[in-house]
Amino acid sequence: MKNYDVFIIGAGSVGLPLSYYLAKKGKKVGVVDSMPSHGRGQNKAAIGGIRATHSDPAKISICQRSIDIISKMEEEHGLDVDWIQGGYMFPVYDEAKEASLKGLLVKQKEFGLIIDWVSPEKIQELAPGISPDGLRGGTFSPNDGSACPMKLADAFYILAKRAGVDFIFNEEVTEMKYEGTSITEVITSKSSYTADLFVNAAGGNAREVSALVGLDVPVIPDSHEAGVTEPVKRFFEPMIVDMRANENSANYYFYQNKEDQIVFCITPEPKYYGKDMDNTSVFLPQVVERMVSLYPRLRNIRIRRTWRGLYPMTPDGFPIVNFPENFSNLLLAVGMCGQGLMLGPGLGQILAEVIVDKSDKHEQIFDQLSLYREFSGNEILK
Repeated sequence: MKNYDVFIIGAGSVGLPLSYYLAKKGKKVGVVDSMPSHGRGQNKAAIGGIRATHSDPAKISICQRSIDIISKMEEEHGLDVDWIQGGYMFPVYDEAKEASLKGLLVKQKEFGLIIDWVSPEKIQELAPGISPDGLRGGTFSPNDGSACPMKLADAFYILAKRAGVDFIFNEEVTEMKYEGTSITEVITSKSSYTADLFVNAAGGNAREVSALVGLDVPVIPDSHEAGVTEPVKRFFEPMIVDMRANENSANYYFYQNKEDQIVFCITPEPKYYGKDMDNTSVFLPQVVERMVSLYPRLRNIRIRRTWRGLYPMTPDGFPIVNFPENFSNLLLAVGMCGQGLMLGPGLGQILAEVIVDKSDKHEQIFDQLSLYREFSGNEILK
């Protein structure tokens, strides 16, 4: 039996940076994952968008930290993660959406987000060739950007290993023993582990892991598909998010990565709940029609591959970051709602401050992302 100061379940978008920041502060950290290596769950299925453009203070502040960390990764650690600070752009073609986003701007600026409403001419400057028909303008947040999900996972794995983190792969957590309000032991398919603190960062398996100690954590995955094209000469910088819904999809978004490929994803309607990650036959016709209609210059670019991954969703679209009342040594960092890549670095740094430094600066985040909230709200910019 191995003993750690902190034992993390999940070597993905949250577990990797959290393990690094804890070890950097002197903690003995173990990380277990059922996959054969790090970042093999939903991390590798992410498309790479990194934004602080959200509708609430908790996610804005977390992701502002993430952007600061990721943008300095190469400068501070010599690790290239394909960071591009191209911004996020939400073009608007209808009056109702314009009113909604302009109303949200007021709150976003109060929360410290760098964002503005820009003219149709500015939208066309940022995305040359975007459809001008009915274009009313849109919001643009220049500090947002993108990074390669797999390179970012590798970067935090390298940093964590350098800091002394133990990684245990190919082991599934099968049991969590507890006495009263204290978890005493985690048992896997191959071994067992003790720790002062246990962290559930299990992504799409968060609900099942929580159930091992009798906690009902409302994280239900749904699946989204994405794709990537051949590389073409660079012609736009921002992530473009079209929020107009139709009968088959809520929105879609795409950008040109550092290798000059167009990476794209769609939010399907109705949702595909469950853990099915097989490609479907409906994805490409849906997303291609919408993308080409918005941006005709995409028409003749060839698609190289598609894939499907899970969004571990909560009822209101906000993560659960909480120390449950039932247990004194369990931390939940789950339900990232498909945004673990952009939330993970900042959240890992913040949680390390709370765990090691006993910081009380982040109470607002814990209050907003509590397991015990009513889940009655709704994240506008999911």
